[in-house]
Amino acid sequence: MHPLKQQFRPALVALLALTALTGLVYPLVVTGLAQALFPHQAGGSLIVEDGQVRGSALIGQAFANDPRWFWSRPSASAPFPDNAAASGGSNLGPTNPALVAAVQARIDALRAADPGNTAPVPVDLVTASASGLDPHISPAAAAWQAARVARARGLAPQRVQALIARFTEDRSLGVLGEARVNVLQLNLALARERP
Repeated sequence: MHPLKQQFRPALVALLALTALTGLVYPLVVTGLAQALFPHQAGGSLIVEDGQVRGSALIGQAFANDPRWFWSRPSASAPFPDNAAASGGSNLGPTNPALVAAVQARIDALRAADPGNTAPVPVDLVTASASGLDPHISPAAAAWQAARVARARGLAPQRVQALIARFTEDRSLGVLGEARVNVLQLNLALARERP
């Protein structure tokens, strides 16, 4: 038998075996375990109300330009904001004039929506996250918007602050990251409120 043929058959068998193992068996086992142990997370952490999917707790959604809602962190995936298929940062450095202009435009939009608010604008309301799809804002960013949302909805400011507190998540495992507020969950709770 030719030496090349002797090497070809074991190589082909190894290729097919590893393809089946890593391309079929492993993904099926991992998916099955995820579905069994973490069904909500494996299913996309979807938020369902009245039998309808309202969104995912893991992907930011656009609420900007409507003063009745809390605004999410900006998305760098323009012109398709909050599109998971176009996620990614802007890759603009801190001295890039385009980034400076974008941040200033965001500050101007926030100030125009709430002209009486003279407090410094929290940084997470004017800068996009690395993924561009961050579903959370800081408690400071939520508090900065609370008066505007309360006025636009005719709610007592204390009621809006209580909702912010209710949807503020602590650090992961008590030490990782920072406290955060899920904007979609907060806005869905706002939608259920009556003035």
